[in-house]
Amino acid sequence: MFTAISNIWKVSDLRNRILFTLLMILVFRIGSYIPVPNVNAKVLADASATNPLFGMLNTFSGGALQNYSIFAMSITPYITASIIVQLLAMGVIPKFEEWQKEGEAGRKRLAQITRYGTVILGLIQAFGLTVTFSRTVSGLLVDTSWTSYALITITLTAGTAFLMWLGEQITDKGIGNGISIIIFAGIIAGVERGARQIYAGWFSNEGPLGMAFVKLGLLIVGIVLLIAAIVFIYQGVRRVPVQYAKRVVGRKQVGGQSTHIPLKVNASGVIPVIFASSLLTFPMTLAQFLPKSTVTDWIQANLAAGHPLYVSFEVLLIIFFTYFYTFIQINPVQLADGMKKNGGFIPGIRPGKPTEMFITRVMNRITLAGAIFLAAIAALPVIFMNVSGLNMYFGGTGLLIVVGVALETMKQVESQLLQRHYKGFIRNR
Repeated sequence: MFTAISNIWKVSDLRNRILFTLLMILVFRIGSYIPVPNVNAKVLADASATNPLFGMLNTFSGGALQNYSIFAMSITPYITASIIVQLLAMGVIPKFEEWQKEGEAGRKRLAQITRYGTVILGLIQAFGLTVTFSRTVSGLLVDTSWTSYALITITLTAGTAFLMWLGEQITDKGIGNGISIIIFAGIIAGVERGARQIYAGWFSNEGPLGMAFVKLGLLIVGIVLLIAAIVFIYQGVRRVPVQYAKRVVGRKQVGGQSTHIPLKVNASGVIPVIFASSLLTFPMTLAQFLPKSTVTDWIQANLAAGHPLYVSFEVLLIIFFTYFYTFIQINPVQLADGMKKNGGFIPGIRPGKPTEMFITRVMNRITLAGAIFLAAIAALPVIFMNVSGLNMYFGGTGLLIVVGVALETMKQVESQLLQRHYKGFIRNR
């Protein structure tokens, strides 16, 4: 491992990318402590214990919401805008579907639409959050005039837009997926707050000290086993054998080799968890923003984090987005057509439609296992909070995102090292 780390600093391009990523993370963390104008952030110190929406959003923002800083909304509006654009590109809007098939040029147009959607959703969410907390947290706003609301809304939206740009810069000039790296940094920043909660809940209260250490030991063992399970699922691959027929091109004979298609058990990574978690914050935001009524009271009572109905919706959304994103990344129709054009076939399966149906059937089976695993991990925080009595939101989900992003980033570093004939971190047996 130490040899691989030393190899990283020998490659100037890789070294510069990592340093650039670390610099952008530093900018994100500094911005998390810059409060918006006309706000008394100190009154939010106890909000995490009483407001479920606060706990969810504060986890993704890396504590920026607790400080009510310029990055208080994190990149949640961007994630929601991405979901909407991708759903609309699945045939709802023909122009979006056409752009999606155009390659890089079409993706740039969809990315631009996503940016516009981020700003619009950011304005709505920023105003909703400000109104919500001004009603539920006494003394939050120093100035309650409409100009103050407008200034805070614009500042929060500008912070989200800046984070969106920051994520794109990390993707282009740094290492890893920029948006995922920002979420990763936010969750890692919350480890210290979680440790303080554990200490206050298990060690500071009166009771047997030995039991507290037993709980801590069980927690550490559980985390290690959970990380091992996450890595096992992430690395799980179903290899579909492919045989290419021999062909004569000019005077040369090509083809005839055997290879395989690696279909991952969890091809969508942490995207379904991030999508589902972000999407479920909007009903609570909207309910607290709208006038008090029977509907808003029901939403606040039944869609709060940790409620069985909330967990049920989260599980369903994770399963849906796992299938949705997997089939966006791996299109069985295009895969089967490409194999047929190049003279490839799966042994025992005819080229064309039978191959497409076979690949679809295999993907459905292995994706179901990955989706159920992701959903089970998302439900773990509820069990943990009920057993431990601690309000630690997204415990399992946060760990899933951290491990997933770390693995994806490590794979990018690995590929950069292997291109330059250096040994990397991953060992294949």
